[in-house]
Amino acid sequence: MESRRPPLAPVCRTLPEYVRHWAETVPDRRAFTFVDHPSAGSRGVHRTLTWKRLDVRVRALAARLGEQAEPGARVALLCPQGTEYVTGFLAALAAGLVAVPLYPPGLPGHADRLAGVLADARPAAVLTTSGPLEEVRDFCGRGRVPVVAVDEVPDAAARDRRPPARDADATAYLQYTSGSTRAPAGVEITHANVVANARQALTAYGADTHPVTCVGWLPLYHDMGLVLSVAAPVVRGLLSVLMDPAAFLHEPARWLRLLTAHPGAVSAAPNFAYDYCASAVTEAQKADLRLDGVAALINGSEPVRPGTAERFHAAFAARGLPAGAHCPSYGLAEATVFVSAARPGDPVARFALDRDALASGKALAARPDDPRAVLLAGCGAPAGQRVRIVDPVSRSVLAEGEVGEIWVRGPNVGRGYWRNEPQTRRVFGATACEETDGDAGEDAPGGGWLRTGDLGTVLDGQLVVTGRLKDLIVVDGRNHYPQDVEATAQEADPAVRRDRLAAFSVPGGAGERVVVVAEHTRALSLADIDVPALVRSVRAAVSVRHGLRLADVVLVAPGTVPRTSSGKVARALTRARYLEGAYPAGTAG
Repeated sequence: MESRRPPLAPVCRTLPEYVRHWAETVPDRRAFTFVDHPSAGSRGVHRTLTWKRLDVRVRALAARLGEQAEPGARVALLCPQGTEYVTGFLAALAAGLVAVPLYPPGLPGHADRLAGVLADARPAAVLTTSGPLEEVRDFCGRGRVPVVAVDEVPDAAARDRRPPARDADATAYLQYTSGSTRAPAGVEITHANVVANARQALTAYGADTHPVTCVGWLPLYHDMGLVLSVAAPVVRGLLSVLMDPAAFLHEPARWLRLLTAHPGAVSAAPNFAYDYCASAVTEAQKADLRLDGVAALINGSEPVRPGTAERFHAAFAARGLPAGAHCPSYGLAEATVFVSAARPGDPVARFALDRDALASGKALAARPDDPRAVLLAGCGAPAGQRVRIVDPVSRSVLAEGEVGEIWVRGPNVGRGYWRNEPQTRRVFGATACEETDGDAGEDAPGGGWLRTGDLGTVLDGQLVVTGRLKDLIVVDGRNHYPQDVEATAQEADPAVRRDRLAAFSVPGGAGERVVVVAEHTRALSLADIDVPALVRSVRAAVSVRHGLRLADVVLVAPGTVPRTSSGKVARALTRARYLEGAYPAGTAG
């Protein structure tokens, strides 16, 4: 039987060095398990790598990659979710190459983005598995770049030697941003960045001293999935249990069963996933769940709603879910991923703020039952890094309770953007007006701060994220947060599909016009919906709650509103398609 006591972690410079350490000290301990669900009724087929086996596979593949590319070249990962993805990523790092975590060409709706990222990254080799091998070769233009199937590289290729010492400040991988407000850009994450952020996350969620298992379905090409399901367990020597995102979407109870099967589980999901579980998991499915052993459920990647945490806990409290398991968090790819986190065991910090004051840059308390109040969740304190709130125009540092741009500095902040020095200087080298370049420190390029592009404030020591700077809707000099308008619109009529709508502004003859494009629920067809009545309801609700007139409300079929590779609504792309006239006529109000 495996000991539940977490092994002592050394101080290593890179993830491959940690892999070799665990292979030498706890060779037979389980490292990664992928739970496959080949059919609708399947409870899962487990495939496991021990630390010794992982080390052999990493060394074998690293040796093969060394034959295909020179150190510093890029290697694109177009693997399906699974242990081969983990092996490929770690092998690229071990070979001194720069990994580019991506996905196979078959991911619906993301072929254009994948082609654009590959053109930007210019990989010297591509990793995939034998399943999609031919599809990947076709997509990459047969013969233009070597394509290696991870599962076809024999163990005999492994070399019995330690990973060569790597410069911790060298780039380990390119984390391409999801592209919700701009074209995808590759963030250069160094070996030191990812090791630092893994340690920060482990400390923040209590996994540095207590026995935990990392359980996850988030895609490994996403920053949160990569750090929580690969980097953090490698640094701490923990078991990581993976499943495919599609398996979760088809049956969310599968995720909860894995949490049941692994006491001390730490897992992460975006806000929508918790609402999805609360509404979709049946009473019959709940019967077998035992969630009293869950250590932490991280809620991040999109705005965290206090009501979601409350609904999720209400749905699963009877199955033993601890009241303090929900951990609202904030992060972004430019900071590797994790920036701030609520600690396990603490109740979710819930703030009711005056909507008008918030629009003018002040976070003033309001009555929670006030229909014009904005309810926001606190995302805890910074995880081993510094955070400040800054006026995005004057660059003056703001006091607690004032809303401004979130700036971050720490050892986890990436090197900059791949092949984009001007943007790197603008985003990663910021200096506030109260400090000189020499005062800014050495944790970011040029000694500056990372400008996140996100808006927020600090209340009672908690970081509160209010929205995205580029997504702000400004009408008649007043600021409106799109996610706030979207939340109102989706509550106005049950036919509006939750978290599948986008609010944005477009130019008009008399100023900015505000538009909502919303999907209808899958349970109804467009012919079953009284569209004019729905439009009236949405317009009335937004008018009453926000004092905002919607110029257009467009109802579209499920799957029409574009989403980023990490699952967030792509407002900028929705706006562009609206302006192009891409949405069907006859559904606008």
